Amino acid sequence: MDNFFTNNPLWHEQIGEIYALLERVKITEEQSEDVLHLRKTSRILSIGSTTAIEGNRLTAQQVFDVINGKVVFAPLHDIKEVKNAFAAYEQIPDLDPYSVEDFLKAHSFITSNLVQESGQFRTVGVAVVNSKGEILHSGADFREIPSLVSDLLEWGKATDMHPLIKSLAVHFMVEHIHPFRDGNGRIGRLWQTLVLTRWNELFEWLPVETMIYRNQAKYYEALQRSHSKDGVVDCRPFIDFMLDAIENAMLKYVGGAVEADITKNDPVNTELDPVITKNDPVNDPVNSFDVLALLKANPHISYDKLVEKTGRSRATVKRMIKRLKQAGYISRVRSDKTGYWEIKTPF
Repeated sequence: MDNFFTNNPLWHEQIGEIYALLERVKITEEQSEDVLHLRKTSRILSIGSTTAIEGNRLTAQQVFDVINGKVVFAPLHDIKEVKNAFAAYEQIPDLDPYSVEDFLKAHSFITSNLVQESGQFRTVGVAVVNSKGEILHSGADFREIPSLVSDLLEWGKATDMHPLIKSLAVHFMVEHIHPFRDGNGRIGRLWQTLVLTRWNELFEWLPVETMIYRNQAKYYEALQRSHSKDGVVDCRPFIDFMLDAIENAMLKYVGGAVEADITKNDPVNTELDPVITKNDPVNDPVNSFDVLALLKANPHISYDKLVEKTGRSRATVKRMIKRLKQAGYISRVRSDKTGYWEIKTPF
C-alpha cells in the first residue's frame, strides 16, 4: 500500500506523554470505587458522541436511559442507532482489527435495520458534500473497495508503525475509502478504538469519541486538510488532531469528568470541553487540561503543588492558569493565600 502520511517529529514526544497518561488511567481505575460503572459511563458517552456526530438527536441522559433499558420518547431511528452502536462496541473483545470479515460484521451491527447494504460494501458511487452542495471528497470507486479495504487491514497487520499512529491512519483511510453507503464515520471511529485496544486494553473505555464530537468542526477540517487539491493523500494533519483528542480524553477520564456529562441536557449543542490542540496557535497546549483536572480535584492547590504534579516550570504553570482564566474555565475567589479556584465548567 502506498505511503499515505508524512512523519511529524513531534509525534514521538506526544506518544511519550500518552504512555505517562496511561499509567494515570490505570491508577484512576485502581482507585475507583466502582470501575465497572466508570467504564460503562465512559462507554455510553462514546456511543452518544459517535452517533451525535452523524446527527443523532438524543441527549446524553437519553442515551444513558436507552442503553439501560428505560423507555425514552424520541425518534425510533435515533433510538435504534444508539442501540446498534452500543451492540457494536460490545463486540470489541471478539473482533479482529485486521479481518475484512469482522470489519463487515461490525458494520452490520452499526447499521442493522437502518440502511441498505448493511454489512456489505457499497455498490454505488458516493461523494461527501458541504452545506453548499460542493463536493469535498469522492469515495473510492466501489469496484475497488474490497481490495482497498483488504490492503489497508493487511498494512495495519504488517506495519511496524506505533499502534497509536497506525490506529489513526487506519481511521483516516476508512473515511477516505468510504467503503459503505452509510456508517463510515462510526465504523472508522470504532476501528480506531479496536486497534488501540489490541495494543492496550484501557483504550476500550476511554471517551475519545467524546472529544472528537466536542470538536466536530476541527475533526472535519483535519480530514479535509489531509486531502490536497490534486488528490494526494497525507493524513498527517488528521493524526496531529487525533493525538491531541486522545490526550484530552485521557485527561477527562483521570479528571473524573465523565460522570458529569450524563446530566448535560443537550450534547449536540454544547460547546464545553474543547480539545486544546498543540497545533492550534490560538489555544494553550493540551497540558492546560492537566492543570484544570488538578484544580478540579483540589481547588485550594498551591502553585508549588501544581509545579510538582505537572513537572512544568512555575512560569509555564502561571501561563496555563492565565490562559484558562482568559478562556473562562476558572476564576480566583479571594486572595492567593486564603482563596481557592472556582471551576466554571463541569470538566
